[in-house]
Amino acid sequence: MLDKRGAGVLMHISSMPSEYGVGVFDENARHFVDRIADMGFTYWQVLPFNPTDNANSPYCSPSAFAGNYLFINPKELYDMGLIDEQTWRENIYDGTPYTADYEYAAKVRYNTLKKAFMTVSEDIATEIKEFELQNGWLTDYAVYMAVKEKEDFKPWWEWQSDRAHYFECIKNIFDYESEAAFWKFVQYIFYKQWNELKAYANKKGVAIIGDMPIYVAMDSVDVWSNLPMFLIDEKTLKVEKVAGVPPDYFSENGQLWGNPIYDWKAMKKDKYSWWIARLAHALKTYDTVRIDHFRAFASYWAVPADSETAKVGEWLDGPKMDLFNRVFEVFGEDAPIIAEDLGVFGEDVVELLHDTSFPGMKVAQFAFDANSDSSHLPHNAVPNSINYVGTHDNNTILGWLWEASEDERKFALDYCHFHGGNWGEGGYYSPSCRCITEAVWQSASNVAIIALQDMCGFGSDARMNVPGVPDKNWRFRTTRETIDSIDTNYFKHINALYRRMYPSIEKDK
Repeated sequence: MLDKRGAGVLMHISSMPSEYGVGVFDENARHFVDRIADMGFTYWQVLPFNPTDNANSPYCSPSAFAGNYLFINPKELYDMGLIDEQTWRENIYDGTPYTADYEYAAKVRYNTLKKAFMTVSEDIATEIKEFELQNGWLTDYAVYMAVKEKEDFKPWWEWQSDRAHYFECIKNIFDYESEAAFWKFVQYIFYKQWNELKAYANKKGVAIIGDMPIYVAMDSVDVWSNLPMFLIDEKTLKVEKVAGVPPDYFSENGQLWGNPIYDWKAMKKDKYSWWIARLAHALKTYDTVRIDHFRAFASYWAVPADSETAKVGEWLDGPKMDLFNRVFEVFGEDAPIIAEDLGVFGEDVVELLHDTSFPGMKVAQFAFDANSDSSHLPHNAVPNSINYVGTHDNNTILGWLWEASEDERKFALDYCHFHGGNWGEGGYYSPSCRCITEAVWQSASNVAIIALQDMCGFGSDARMNVPGVPDKNWRFRTTRETIDSIDTNYFKHINALYRRMYPSIEKDK
């Protein structure tokens, strides 16, 4: 599908309208699908579905496989007869609809799911067992979360000495049976609701682009249950080096992520089985998967664990084609994978992209340096690429215009044929947002993506994430009224004009 011209909208579940503090898998999400399908879009891109960390980031998760239970629709639990009306209505949020309140949602959704679990029928219990048999990751995750509950949700390396070791817990799995059963139920419900929503989108002609963080959190079931696959001292449980990136466009000090680093030699010995299982799960969950920080498969930035910034580090070799030859062996050479190839990189990354043939990314906001012929300029895009007006890590396009230097702004507006008027005007009909969007749409890239905020002409206050800044991210939310106010005819027009309706409305008829 990625080899044909198309267009998509970037919008995470948490940003959806809902009654529950964050977006959920409900009729509002289906309404969003209806709206973008009417506009001729054929892709909906989401951020990772994994549970988030304490900063609400989906890129540092306690599980590479589990889904975030905050996205579960409480009304559907009521419709299934698992909770009563009062419990359902306790989830309804009376705060602002423009900001995701993860703290509120986490508390009420957890309590609601506990109540729902107590009413599970034999038929649902059978379905949960079948779900577990089809998802080999679930048992470890459920035990991990059961133990974590008993340990007051402390990091696994602070647990009682026997519990901090995976094999001891698995050996005594019956000690955690009832608590683990709850977490299996939660994941069954999550994927049941998501698969129904995905099927709805696919029926409407909208494919899902998912997102896979390259690293996992230190405090994760993936590290706890696969310790030999990470560069961690198995006796002291300490790491010597952690993941990050050196100074770049987003941060003068670099980004110190702190994730443990993979032991690629150990992973090679078992034919990268963890990665194969992870990709298989992602390709079942989504239609296409974008791998975040793809460049680390070529070489990765390793930072001393005691460093306060990511300025100090070294480039170390990743697995390169050794991993992807195995991926192609299992999934075929046309596996629907997108490589996030942004940031600082050298010829090794260029070579890996060439050898895998995965489409890379172009971002308009990186293009407009008047003194260079940037590879991100739309005229330099190749068909095998995904072209973004902006990503979740960028400012909105209107916010970028306001914060850009005068030279950058002038070049961007000239390049995109801005024909006068007020470049700083926002809103659904913003002329500057439209001219930059159209430049991206005209590019040779097979797929063009726009964030919902840019469809609305929102300013920087609607930004989703500021990389390297730990607080106040991931909280953008919108309303149904906002989604309904987007200019359907305009997007339908440019999708048709630049031949991005695939399959075309005419052929469908």
